Amino acid sequence: MVQAQERSNTAVADDLSNFEGVAATELRPWGSFTVLEVGSGYKIKRIEVKPGHRLSLQMHHHRSEHWIVVSGTAKVTCGDEERMLCTNQSTYVPACTSHRLENSGVIPLVLIEVQNGEYLGEDDITRYQDDYARHGA
Repeated sequence: MVQAQERSNTAVADDLSNFEGVAATELRPWGSFTVLEVGSGYKIKRIEVKPGHRLSLQMHHHRSEHWIVVSGTAKVTCGDEERMLCTNQSTYVPACTSHRLENSGVIPLVLIEVQNGEYLGEDDITRYQDDYARHGA
């Protein structure tokens, strides 16, 4: 039994070594995000937005984003369009397109974001409007 547990712990450690560069949960004024996986040309995040909060109206030069709602309701602005997304619905945000994510509901909004692009750094962001007066807005 002890040997099986030791092998199991070693396997878990080996699996975790494949997640090099994956960040812990990062807190933001609107909620938090956790990087789940990073690979060549993609990054997967779990994003949680607190009720009544929203991310900045922003744009990315080097990446597109796919958003899948896990729970809650998302108000999505993409370009000139606004739409509501519920659990199990998704949307695509092309690179160089202004966008915003908002939780106008009463429960936390949880979604999975899949980023695709040649550069996926957090500094690839142009903020047009921000409720929290962060740089670039």
